[in-house]
Amino acid sequence: MTIRALVVDDHPVVRAGLVALLDAAPDIRVVGTASSGEDAIGLAAELLPDVVLMDLRMSGIDGDEATASILATGQQTRVIILTTYENDDAILRAISAGASGYLLKAAPEEELLAGVRAVAAGEVALAPSVSRLLVRRAAAPTPPPAPALSPRELEVLGLVADGLSNRAIGERLFVGEATVKTHLLHAFAKLGVDDRTRAVTRAMELGLL
Repeated sequence: MTIRALVVDDHPVVRAGLVALLDAAPDIRVVGTASSGEDAIGLAAELLPDVVLMDLRMSGIDGDEATASILATGQQTRVIILTTYENDDAILRAISAGASGYLLKAAPEEELLAGVRAVAAGEVALAPSVSRLLVRRAAAPTPPPAPALSPRELEVLGLVADGLSNRAIGERLFVGEATVKTHLLHAFAKLGVDDRTRAVTRAMELGLL
């Protein structure tokens, strides 16, 4: 079966090189090309290719956003991100968007062709460096969830962050100073700290403030 491919890249020379490489393979035929994410979405809906080779960084709609849009239609097209970028965030965004492959433009020609064939067959194609990243991420321990502070404890910590004393906080909240101290002690225990300053900084680190 001939694999129908759509090539998306905003660099004409790169796009032409990919087309030449794919069309030279006996089992792959390029059915269209696009230079932007917007055009890729429209052509994918029109041509229904088996595989889209998608550039990651383009003006307007990026490759990961275009990938998500194409796959959201429910069509059987599968997407390979083909890029020079291999940083963690870019890889994870592409995979989260639903890409079936993430290959580097600098990869050997046979690796690119093998990736297209694998993805067309329903498999996953990942550059070795990407595979290593995912293995590291899977092996990394899951960070513990942020402690659940009560709304009042968060309110008290927020006022501490504003520089208010316990007495001033009590006046602001119409509670006694002893009540303020109690809320702070509970917050200290949950955050694993033993002073006001560290409680505020820890809450900020966890995104609670």
